[in-house]
Amino acid sequence: MIAYLDGKIIIKKEKFIILDVNGVGYKVFLSKKSLAKIPEIASSLRLFCFLNVKENIMDLYGFLNYKEMEFFEILDSIRGVGPKAALEISSLGSFEDIKEKILSKQNVFEGISGIGKKKAMTIMLELTGKIKDMPEASAPLSGASADEAEEGLVGLGFSHQEAKQALVNISKDIKGSEERIKQALKFLGK
Repeated sequence: MIAYLDGKIIIKKEKFIILDVNGVGYKVFLSKKSLAKIPEIASSLRLFCFLNVKENIMDLYGFLNYKEMEFFEILDSIRGVGPKAALEISSLGSFEDIKEKILSKQNVFEGISGIGKKKAMTIMLELTGKIKDMPEASAPLSGASADEAEEGLVGLGFSHQEAKQALVNISKDIKGSEERIKQALKFLGK
C-alpha cells in the first residue's frame, strides 16, 4: 500500500500530477483545491496517498494533509460515492466546513456530476453517523420526530403515503429520525 510520497513534480495537469520519486513517476489524482495550492513543475512535494485497487484499476489519490485523506477514505466507503466523487467532494471546502454542512443537513453534493437529489440524501444519511464520530464533529442534532422521518423520506422521492406506511412497519423502539429513515428505506427495499 502506498501511503506517502515525497518527490519532484514533473507534470501538472487539470486533475493529476506526475511525481518523480527516486526515478519512478507516480500519477497522482488531486482535488482542484489541492492542485491550486501545490507548487509548479520541478518543485518538491510531499503527499499522503490513497491507493484505489479494483479489478482493472490502480489509481493513486493524493492529499496535502492526513486529515483530508482520512475524510476522503470515509467518503469513499459510502455506497454510491466512488473515489473520483469523493475527491470532488473533498475539494468543496475545508474538512470542518463540509462536516458542518452535512450535520446541518445542507446539500453538499449540489453540482457534482453523477450525484442527484435522492442519491445525495442517502449518502448524507450514511455519512452523518460516520463523521459525528470523528474529532471536532458538532454535537448530534436532537428532537427527532416521526414527522422529520416522514419528511426525509418524502425528500428522497417517496409519497407521503409510502413514507407513512414504511414508518408504521418499523419497530417503535427505534428512536431518532435518521435511524427511522434507514429502517424505512430497508422496508421500502431501497
